[in-house]
Amino acid sequence: MQIYKVGGAVRDRLLGKPVTDIDWVVVGATTEEMLAKGFRPVGADFPVFLHPKSGEEYALARTERKSGRGYGGFTFHASPEVTLEEDLIRRDLTINAMAEDDQQNLTDPYHGQRDLEARLLRHVSPAFAEDPLRVLRVARFAARYAGLGFTVAPETLDLMRQLSESGELEALTAERSWKEISRALMEDQPQVFIEVLRECGALKVLMPEVDALFGVPQPEAHHPEIDTGVHTLSVLEQAARHKQPLTVRWACLLHDLGKGLTPEEEWPRHIAHEHKGLKLIKAVNERFKAPKDCQELALLVGKYHTHGHRALELKPSTLLELLQSFDVYRRPQRFEEFIAACEMDARGRKGLEQRSYPQADYLRGAANAARTVAVQPLLENGFKGPELGEAIKRERLKALKTYKEAASA
Repeated sequence: MQIYKVGGAVRDRLLGKPVTDIDWVVVGATTEEMLAKGFRPVGADFPVFLHPKSGEEYALARTERKSGRGYGGFTFHASPEVTLEEDLIRRDLTINAMAEDDQQNLTDPYHGQRDLEARLLRHVSPAFAEDPLRVLRVARFAARYAGLGFTVAPETLDLMRQLSESGELEALTAERSWKEISRALMEDQPQVFIEVLRECGALKVLMPEVDALFGVPQPEAHHPEIDTGVHTLSVLEQAARHKQPLTVRWACLLHDLGKGLTPEEEWPRHIAHEHKGLKLIKAVNERFKAPKDCQELALLVGKYHTHGHRALELKPSTLLELLQSFDVYRRPQRFEEFIAACEMDARGRKGLEQRSYPQADYLRGAANAARTVAVQPLLENGFKGPELGEAIKRERLKALKTYKEAASA
């Protein structure tokens, strides 16, 4: 029995990056031997075991062959005869197909270290094209390591194109897709994830609504970058730069989908794009079964982001409607995330990345003004039921009028 550290732990150590998760592969062992040593089995599809003390995952060396469509369409074979090289060749990228023993002696049959130095994301073997999930994984790695100068090797991009055209991407489950998308959006340069998907043709298969934004012009006065797709990437880049959470990044990606529906004869204006985009945002949310908080914020940002930009001009009644839509009294965090998404949208424009956004503090102040309305005095005055609701609304409107006057003075 020989045990090797494999994959990301080896890659990140060689890159000088912190190692978080460690994967181990065991060569020359049987399931019975692992159990005898106290390992606990957890793999339903292939033999994976938890170490009796550390709890880390140890997998028996295995081979695989394609047996059906999609990510799960593989038959695995694990036995003591499977070599380390045979186990490594089934992995996606050469930089993930290296192993080291307990003395840090490197096993690198597919030249992963060379590709690390060349800053290339290259597939290990033609079997790469058998797993459609790898299109998303490579795009995610491109987003993670773009800051280090990594790019996708041209021949790997070709295989990704073949996969995108094959219909295999449609076989991916919503859960597996979302797992990759959400992880990619939380990388340092998530806009690179979208760029790579677009370059290999996967974006128009997975998110045609986002792909449709590229080449759609906007008024240059507000959008010096002009192209709506380029703007969307810039907004996403700003969201990452400002360390925004996943909810905000997802909303930033989808906020302008309605512009893809504008007839060409109306370009570069996009009248009512906020409302037109809601059905598209809903469709993308449902396609990937995004978590509820991501779905809700994306729809609210899509509908109201222009309200955010025009906050200083809004009538108190419109401002109150906005606050009610976000339920700022019980869910203050969601309104904060809306403000953040609006600010990222304002900054995601060529040459305006450092612009100030006074609307943010104004909206926070408005929310605080509405929250200060006390309910108890209204109850003491005999208001109840629907009448109480109307009385609270009147008092909040009064508070917002006072706030707006004070802010304008």
